[in-house]
Amino acid sequence: MNNDSGYTPPAGSSRKSTVYVAGLAPEVNEEQLLQAFVTFGDILDIKLPHEPNQPSKHRGFAFLTFQNPTDAQDAIDNFDLNELPGYQGRGRFLKCSIANPSKFNTESGGNKFDRPIWETEEWQQKYAKPSGEENGDVAAAPAPAEGQEEES
Repeated sequence: MNNDSGYTPPAGSSRKSTVYVAGLAPEVNEEQLLQAFVTFGDILDIKLPHEPNQPSKHRGFAFLTFQNPTDAQDAIDNFDLNELPGYQGRGRFLKCSIANPSKFNTESGGNKFDRPIWETEEWQQKYAKPSGEENGDVAAAPAPAEGQEEES
């Protein structure tokens, strides 16, 4: 992705280009967000999460992904603790910041809770017994008597 400034974002840098915007009025829609934020640069994606039980009502926050991280930072610098155009005087001040990845997601995009704890490598290393000892049906080899060496 090249743009006029010659900046090429590194692969996987979308997190640094995604702005979290909170404090949105219930009437705000994606088009209004686009009109307000596009002045800072090309917007690749807008996500306005909706309430699970009320699909027509959004949750009061959005994620805007800019093509360029510098544009994302400009949008934050200009809108953080300010009001959205068209909604001035309502006392709804936006909180804007770089979006953080979900604390439950891993780099691969999978959820670390996708599998039971006993299948994780850390658990296996700490608690797993060598194969065959799970049921206690493997008799332990007797220790060599004092003064005797083990036969190979």
